Amino acid sequence: MRGPIEHDDFYEGIARQVVEQRSLRRLSQRELADLCGTTQSAIARFESGSRPPKLDTLLRIAAALDCELDVTFRPRTRPTKESR
Repeated sequence: MRGPIEHDDFYEGIARQVVEQRSLRRLSQRELADLCGTTQSAIARFESGSRPPKLDTLLRIAAALDCELDVTFRPRTRPTKESR
């Protein structure tokens, strides 16, 4: 079941943050991939939005970028079908 956040928008926002953090650290996609144990093509697919990463991959990316991955559950701000 999908909530009010569009699936594509959600992952696009995460991808933008990864690109920003990677750029701040002056890492190439290949260097980031090496640091988190994946391939350059996997990083490219994620950053382009063509394939969302699994949670364990996001955790490895966050660690490689010396960042914390923060997941927050908040009450919905828009009514859903169930609450109308």
